[in-house]
Amino acid sequence: MPANKLLYLSQADVLSVGLAMADVIELLETAFHEKGHGRVEMPPKPGIHPGGGDNFIHAMPAYIPALNSAGIKWVSGFPENAQKGLPYISGLLILNDPETGIPLAVMDCEWITGMRTAAATAVSARRLARPESATLGVLGCGVQGFTNTEALNVDFPIEEVFAYDLSEKSLTIYTEKVEKLGLKVTVVDSPQKAVQGCDLVVTAGPILKEPHKTIKAGWLEKGSFASLVDFDSYFDPAALKEFDKFCTDDHNQFNYYQSVGYFQGVPPVHADLGELVADKKAGREAATERNAACNLGLALDDMAVAPTLYKRAVEKGIGTWLPL
Repeated sequence: MPANKLLYLSQADVLSVGLAMADVIELLETAFHEKGHGRVEMPPKPGIHPGGGDNFIHAMPAYIPALNSAGIKWVSGFPENAQKGLPYISGLLILNDPETGIPLAVMDCEWITGMRTAAATAVSARRLARPESATLGVLGCGVQGFTNTEALNVDFPIEEVFAYDLSEKSLTIYTEKVEKLGLKVTVVDSPQKAVQGCDLVVTAGPILKEPHKTIKAGWLEKGSFASLVDFDSYFDPAALKEFDKFCTDDHNQFNYYQSVGYFQGVPPVHADLGELVADKKAGREAATERNAACNLGLALDDMAVAPTLYKRAVEKGIGTWLPL
């Protein structure tokens, strides 16, 4: 690294590094193993809410000694941005040198957020889904809908995807991208058709404090696994009660969200992802279990990925060096 300089990585720069989903999943495996053994520092993320409603901007710091990673992500989510032709999620990540505290890099975090969120789904599914799961239902076919499909396709023999979204444009883009993964996509005209009969289910709409309760009791098959990327926004409380194991990625963060009004109709949390990866809590124990991962998105996820992005960008000469 040049003295007294930091590396700026735009969204295009981050994409051009070419970090594969399988690599991101393994980085998160390491991070959650460390978390499960109490070897990370990560306070619950504080946030502000400009404009009210479901808008948020969060500060997300974390330190992972095993990955030589320290830094913070400043990320926003504004559900109405889609109507303005803007991304729902945007923000920046700062990576620091753990030995000196000096900033090493500033990078766009839209790609990182999409990839690491999906990788957390995959890490959860390794513990909570049936290994032979072959059908996937996706409700919400934007960035997270696709990245979660990509991540689950790394470990599971997916044969067909059932896709539901209110936006024809989103469905078209999603279908084209998923077919490039070699998967069959069937577009369905109701949420129920994207849930019933599926081994794996992903809900990936906007995060809402008041769930719209679309998914009803009896829709989820016995033996299925669901990843609630948008928290409980899609679920009727009666459907949530059908889960045998309801898991999250961090107890403290989950408790914080409950204290400010989210997750008012969910069952007790069985385990967080660190506990599952460190084998401190059991994952799937029976073929008939309905299990869920409601991962909140942690600073840990981002800081697991950022050092590798930075290192490979430097090796490839990607990005712009800026004076400190």
